[in-house]
Amino acid sequence: MNKHSQKSTEEITSVNNLLSQAVQLVQAARQLVVRQTNSVMVFTYFHIGKLIIEDEQDGKQKAEYGKSTIKALSKKLTKEFGKGFSATNIEQMRSFYNAFADKKVPPPIPQTVSEELESLHDSALTSPYLGKQEITQTSSEDSHYHISETVSQKSIAVIFPLAWSHYILLSRIENQEERSFYEIESVQGNWSVRELQRQINSGLFERLALSTDKLKIRQLAAKGQIIEKPEDVLKSPYVLEFLGLQEKKSYSETDLETAIISKVEHFLLEMGKGFLFQGRQVRFSFDEEHFFVDLVLYNRLLQCFVLIDLKIGKLKHQDIGQMQMYVNYYDRYIKQEFEKPTIGIIICKDNSEAVVEITLPKENRQIFASQYKLYLPSKVELKKLVSE
Repeated sequence: MNKHSQKSTEEITSVNNLLSQAVQLVQAARQLVVRQTNSVMVFTYFHIGKLIIEDEQDGKQKAEYGKSTIKALSKKLTKEFGKGFSATNIEQMRSFYNAFADKKVPPPIPQTVSEELESLHDSALTSPYLGKQEITQTSSEDSHYHISETVSQKSIAVIFPLAWSHYILLSRIENQEERSFYEIESVQGNWSVRELQRQINSGLFERLALSTDKLKIRQLAAKGQIIEKPEDVLKSPYVLEFLGLQEKKSYSETDLETAIISKVEHFLLEMGKGFLFQGRQVRFSFDEEHFFVDLVLYNRLLQCFVLIDLKIGKLKHQDIGQMQMYVNYYDRYIKQEFEKPTIGIIICKDNSEAVVEITLPKENRQIFASQYKLYLPSKVELKKLVSE
């Protein structure tokens, strides 16, 4: 290759790199604008809901009055700003404020240096989220609502990190602890609205509550699901309705496994945080015999292998013994020194806690069994189990 050709290649590579970086920069900027715009919109809807509630509490609680107010507000805002202010959406703003009224939300009116703004200014100077900020004062003669640039781009994104569609769903959850849990998990897991809806429908909060110490249920509400030990990855039961297998239809363990592989992304989401897929029917051998683990996962938060065995029938002590052998093999021959002990989970149609308890030693921290269901369980039933 001559010098001229080499130079041309280098120039092309340089230009391509420049174009690629420019595209990434614009994409990042657009995503930032979308997030900021969304946060300000949610912030605005919160305060519209607040206006409605405060107006109702001002001695005007008659149902007919409330309906006429919402209709009038919808008509006015639609005329001024177009779509997005239907009577239904205005009612959702009201419900949104009711559900999240305890949030510390800054006021949208900085026209005077009120005590609230001074408090906001003090917190902005010390907040690890916001850093040093400037709170601007507007003329006291200007009585219009105004959202300062500082508030909209910084603190609001921390207070309302999700899209309006997420908050519509969350507002329908009556239990405050459950609502807080789903908000945290949606942010941490970057859940779409569809995924949030599925997790609510599947009773994730209740299932995790069933799988953990009841004294730690409040921790779920305050911090979301925290993965620190093997028991933290368990759910009771696992809900596999997304596989499309019918409860009464005859199917084999191979059918169940194949369905999971075809929906592996959904399966990993159902398993929980930090799971990565390694393989299906992973073989290992000793004494001239071959053994196959149905599914091998890895949890990056626990830093350990997670072996899954699928059983469509009733759990037997032989199943637990087989899983014990799988776990022992991985601990002795596969895992590296820096990795934690292997976890084995038997996901079965009919779980027997008595069989698990009598087969495994009391100090067991590695092998677990949990039921699976091919349909969304009743939230009423799950809540009843949690409260028992």
